[in-house]
Amino acid sequence: MKTTTKRVALVTGGSRGIGAAIVKRLAADGNQVAFTYLNGADKARELIKEVENAGGEAIAIKADSGDIKSAKKVVEETIKQYGRLDILVNSAGVTAFSIVDEAGDDLSHVDRLFAVNLSGVAAIVRAATKYIGNGGRIISIGSTFADRLANAGFADYAASKAAIAAYTRGWAWDLGRKGITVNTIQPGPIDTDMNPDGTEFSDKVKEGLALGRYGKAEEIAAAVSFLASPDASYVTGSTLTVDGGQNA
Repeated sequence: MKTTTKRVALVTGGSRGIGAAIVKRLAADGNQVAFTYLNGADKARELIKEVENAGGEAIAIKADSGDIKSAKKVVEETIKQYGRLDILVNSAGVTAFSIVDEAGDDLSHVDRLFAVNLSGVAAIVRAATKYIGNGGRIISIGSTFADRLANAGFADYAASKAAIAAYTRGWAWDLGRKGITVNTIQPGPIDTDMNPDGTEFSDKVKEGLALGRYGKAEEIAAAVSFLASPDASYVTGSTLTVDGGQNA
């Protein structure tokens, strides 16, 4: 175990996209960061190297965020490495496209969607709150789809993210007595490998954005940085929308 006086953050799904940007920002803020990944060990190693080259510290833990049994192991590995846990960021997520009256009877995609986006989050929050104390932060990455849908086929995904927003409000009450804040960030269209800018689809999406552009993963990481900071000590049970005006 490494002794530390720094705050320690755990980011699920941290090896790429928004998650990787969050890892880099929290490390740059002076936190020691553990992050999980499932596939892409090379990307995880590259991220650690990038963080270390910038003067930060990070470790990678291989885990399936959809396996609720892995949550306890991930948290315990973080504690083993750093001796404490102050910030949990639930960034791991998957999406699925399915139009309800065309989907048939196979709900395996829904099971996986809810395992990662909902059950896995609930499991790791339960595991983490055994260690997070006064001044701790729990931040979940949701989606603007939790509030409004402009396309068919995303009902299952939207339901999983709406449930996270509801969990956030409930957990804020559960954990407020311990001085732990719980909040959700709901990104709009963000330029990542899963949702790239510069496509025919993205051009149509940008027509519905007040700022007329896709967001950057670093802009979501900046919002996480704020909610993880002492400046956000009186913000809890809230949803911060970062969507370029999509829902304005």
